[in-house]
Amino acid sequence: MMNRILFACLFLALSTESSSLSCRWMDHKFRQHNEETLNLLDTMVSAKNSTNTTEVEVTVAFPNHLYHQVSKSSAEDKLAFTVQILEEVAALFEEDHSSASWEDSTVRNLLNIVNKQAEELHSCVSSLSVSHKKKTTKLHMYFKRLSHHILKEMGHSAEAWEVIRKEAKAHLMRAEQLASSLHTAQ
Repeated sequence: MMNRILFACLFLALSTESSSLSCRWMDHKFRQHNEETLNLLDTMVSAKNSTNTTEVEVTVAFPNHLYHQVSKSSAEDKLAFTVQILEEVAALFEEDHSSASWEDSTVRNLLNIVNKQAEELHSCVSSLSVSHKKKTTKLHMYFKRLSHHILKEMGHSAEAWEVIRKEAKAHLMRAEQLASSLHTAQ
């Protein structure tokens, strides 16, 4: 019986240590990778892609209310929301971007970094709460509208990709704010 208790305590200690180790990545590497991603997005802007997109932006309003809601949530919900942002941004950039003037290697680098961030942060999330699933659906629907109303309806044009690039940058900047709030809360 004592051996079982000792084994259980050892297992708990090791699993707690490994989960905190995986979240240390967020404290030390997330900001660095996010800066790399933002820099890549900045290099993707070109004269060919800079257009007046005011009308398009109005049709798919930025989900500030979702960020406001999650800012009041638990650390785990903030982390899960950040993971989803990264996954949704990656999904957008996996669509046909041949009309954009970007180098394929730049898009591949962007996708590699964003997917690495999502993978590493996902390892910090143990489970999703019921309340988060509702927010997740709303965020997913927002990104689906971006894909449909901007990319597909505009024929994956350079103008559409410029809107997506700007939206992705805004989301990654907000994701960094969420991650920073977690770091200061610990």
